[in-house]
Amino acid sequence: MPSDARILIVDDHEDTLYALESALAPLGYRLGRATSGDEALKQVLRGQVGLLLLDVRMPGVSGLEVVRYMRRVEQTQHIPVILLTGFGADHALTSTAFGLGVADLVLKPIDPWALRTKVRYLFDAHQRHLALEHEVRELRALVKDHAEAEEHPPRPALPHPDTRVPTQRGQGAHTEELEQDRT
Repeated sequence: MPSDARILIVDDHEDTLYALESALAPLGYRLGRATSGDEALKQVLRGQVGLLLLDVRMPGVSGLEVVRYMRRVEQTQHIPVILLTGFGADHALTSTAFGLGVADLVLKPIDPWALRTKVRYLFDAHQRHLALEHEVRELRALVKDHAEAEEHPPRPALPHPDTRVPTQRGQGAHTEELEQDRT
């Protein structure tokens, strides 16, 4: 599992960022922060983000717009996202969020224990998924190399020596003389 992956916390309020970092610190994961949707997208596209905690309503690029963009980019489309909202349950928001493939929608104020449980599960599952994908790619490469080797087996460098090849003339004559001397 990539040990450099981190959880990116995105909110436009400094006090919320601090509270979320404090809630997640006991898990021991690397944490990153962003205060806008634009900043979040830049960090996600740079890589090493294993999970995104993302506020829905921010000035500029909203949390939903960040998720829409991430889902269109191959390298980011499978990163788990937990959306955070302080505006209560909203059927339209819930429908849109889950339609975009968001892992969960959490209402503020946040229960730290419940958040840690969700984050641990989603982050670890995503890291295991990435590790399995890496292993599958390695195994496919090995199978491909093996199949190519089977198609084109190496030719032997030298032919197998044949023991029925007659000996050299000089040796043969000398051997015959020795046999005649014995008789």
